Formats: sequence, C-alpha cells, structure tokens
Amino acid sequence: TGLIAAGPAQAVESVSTFDDLSLAPDSHFFPETPTTFTSGAATFNFGYTDWGGGCCHTGWVYSNETDTTTAGHLNQHAAYTGAGAEGSDNYAVAFVPIGYGDAPTVSFAGEVAAVGTYLTNTTYAALSMLNGDGFAKRFGGDDGSDPDWFRLSIIGLDGLGAQTGTVEVYLADYRFEDAAEDYLLETWTWVDLSSLGTVSSLAFALESSDTGAFGMNTPGYFALDNLTVSAVPEPAQAWMMVAGLALLAGARRRRRS
Repeated sequence: TGLIAAGPAQAVESVSTFDDLSLAPDSHFFPETPTTFTSGAATFNFGYTDWGGGCCHTGWVYSNETDTTTAGHLNQHAAYTGAGAEGSDNYAVAFVPIGYGDAPTVSFAGEVAAVGTYLTNTTYAALSMLNGDGFAKRFGGDDGSDPDWFRLSIIGLDGLGAQTGTVEVYLADYRFEDAAEDYLLETWTWVDLSSLGTVSSLAFALESSDTGAFGMNTPGYFALDNLTVSAVPEPAQAWMMVAGLALLAGARRRRRS
C-alpha cells in the first residue's frame, strides 16, 4: 500500500502497487477458486471455472513474471516490460474473456476520486500483435499498411452503477499514414483518469481491429500498476477545509495590512 500526503488542501492518495502482496520470485497469484485481492484502496476480482488442467480464469491476477520473449498463452501473465512500473517487482494482469466469465473490475469501499494509473501490454498480447499467431494476425499486415488497433476502455461507475465517464487508451495503434508513427506500448505509460471524477468502481473493456466469428482475435490481456485514487472528503470535512483556508487567507491579509 502506498499513501501519499498531497498537501494540506488536498486529499490523501492511495496507490495500488501490488508490492504489498506476497509472491514467490517469477510467479503469479492463481488460487484456482473465485476470490478477490486488495492492494491500496482497490479490490480486484479473480474468477475461476474448473474445466480441467488448471483452466480457466477471468479478471485479475498479480504477477512478478519477467518473460518478455516466450510467445503464446502459456506466458499469459507476464508484462512486456519484464517488471512493474517504476522499477517495482509486482504488477497486475487483467484478462477480458470473450463470451464467458466475469470481466475485470476494480471496486472501492467508498467513493474515491480517480487520479491515474500505469498501463502496458502483456508479453502474450504484444508478441501476438507483433508477429501474429495461430489465432490472431500480425498488426499492420505483411506490408505494414493495415490500419490495426488494440484499445482499452476504462469506465468509471458511481455507487448506483451509472457511468461517470470513459477513458480510452490505445495499447497499439497502426492507423497512421506514416507507418513510422505506428506504435505498440512496450513501456509503462501513465494514463490520467481524473476525468472519471468520483467513482465507486472501475470496469474495463478491450476492442481490436482483428476480430473473427467468435469475437476479438487479439489476446484480451493488459497489465496495470500503481493505480492511484484519492479520498473524497466528507461534507463536514470539506467545509472545515474551506473554513481553514479562509482563516489562513484572512490572517495573511491582516499581516499585510
């Protein structure tokens, strides 16, 4: 858990670093039963249905895996950066299923103000987009001109489940006229979530230009770290804060006079 005092006129921030969760080296959380885990102020869902052979899960895991070179679903829980944001070990990986199970969600015990988070691709998704695989195409096509894209939507929800806003992030974008501008997220990238306002939970959805009869062909994974929110002051606290600032301003004016 990371707590950052942002100054006397600002709320305290809570950061989900996942480094407060215990993991063996180069491993990931996978309890083979539906559950949740919490880091900072945020609670993350983990779904599991036993279809044999340790399959299959939905939602979130936390991980410290470092493999950035092995392609395929057996390496589905590694960030393409090989580590967490800002040099940390642990990070979270989300899987968005197609047609079954629960999508990844983040919930909070009360209302919070969304601040931001770091995002990147997983090794599984990145290598699939860069090289293609048995299910998904190589982004850009053989000559690099196909206008492919992979987009994450982060949706804020209030306590009644109504949407407060959506932030869209392109995890890969190959739609530029100049192919040299095409990109795929290979590093941790900070995403501002403040436009979502006050939320009680966050929902996540993935879309890709590469789709087939059963939906999206691109592996439905992304990695997240250092999700940051701030507490929303109670009305009485807010009035006390305003009154305190007014008193300080008045004292400054008297000193000047």
